[in-house]
Amino acid sequence: MTEGSAPLTKTARQQRIIDLITRESVHSQIELAEALSKRGITVTQATLSRDLAEVGAVKIRSTSGSVYAVPGEGGDRSLQQSTGDTLDAKLPRLLEELLVSASAQDTMVVLRTPPGAAQYLASAIDRSSLAGIFGTIAGDDTVLVIADAAIGGQSLAESFLEMAAGGGDH
Repeated sequence: MTEGSAPLTKTARQQRIIDLITRESVHSQIELAEALSKRGITVTQATLSRDLAEVGAVKIRSTSGSVYAVPGEGGDRSLQQSTGDTLDAKLPRLLEELLVSASAQDTMVVLRTPPGAAQYLASAIDRSSLAGIFGTIAGDDTVLVIADAAIGGQSLAESFLEMAAGGGDH
């Protein structure tokens, strides 16, 4: 997902922290503060500690040492952390289960799902590390995916269809 402008609110800062923890291996508060700083967000150590507590972040052991993890969304209490492996493994499975059709025009892809599934699929796309996605908008049974101009909608639609068909290597 391309970084965009975000207000410097507590909510925006905490969401950025969650995004960093679920996309990158974050081993320390210093490392997290540096990653935030690269994105134009400066925080004190005390604020960062409070934010980590408020988002439910905990340290867990991983293959790369101790890293931060956060609880999943909604009723999902499993911890989500770093490499994105679980999230990227989840996306092809969800596409296989939920994708009814994919069509593209310019930099836009329209994904059709069964009723009620679009927001769930859009969230998985947003949280994946799939390259070339500017953002998503979801309704009840339709997800609009906006591709980066360099990737284009047709290429992205083909990637989604390949993943749904079981060719999840992207």
